[in-house]
Amino acid sequence: MATNESGRQKTAVEYLNFGAKTAKRVAWEAWSFRLVGPLQVLVTNESYGVEKDAHAYVVAVEDVGGVIVPRECECPADRFRDDYDCKHKVALATVGGPVVMESAAAFSIESPETVTSGGLTPVTDGGRPESSACDCEELGSLPCWSCYLTE
Repeated sequence: MATNESGRQKTAVEYLNFGAKTAKRVAWEAWSFRLVGPLQVLVTNESYGVEKDAHAYVVAVEDVGGVIVPRECECPADRFRDDYDCKHKVALATVGGPVVMESAAAFSIESPETVTSGGLTPVTDGGRPESSACDCEELGSLPCWSCYLTE
């Protein structure tokens, strides 16, 4: 576990290198976060309004000594500048925080064949397969949808 001078565990922000200008922009702008894959978060600058999709970048996170830290961003600032980390990584670490980054680290993709609901395999319309049994008993005096359609 990485620690700082005081002996406490470092935060994700302490692993980043950024200046006052970046910190101000992160604080002033609006951000949203969406998990898009294992260890990947889509960071969107919502301040751009209808053009926000052009200002959305995937940030990869990594476990560093027990702390989940933003490591790579696909934005031009992160790819072409070596001196400072980009505002998307700083926004993820500060605004999104540990909850979003730990969720990205725990994210897993299940194949559709393994996803079930109540022991039933979902079908494309979200309903039950045609061969399933009637649910009228579970609904009390109300008929299930299949029985209602056939009445």
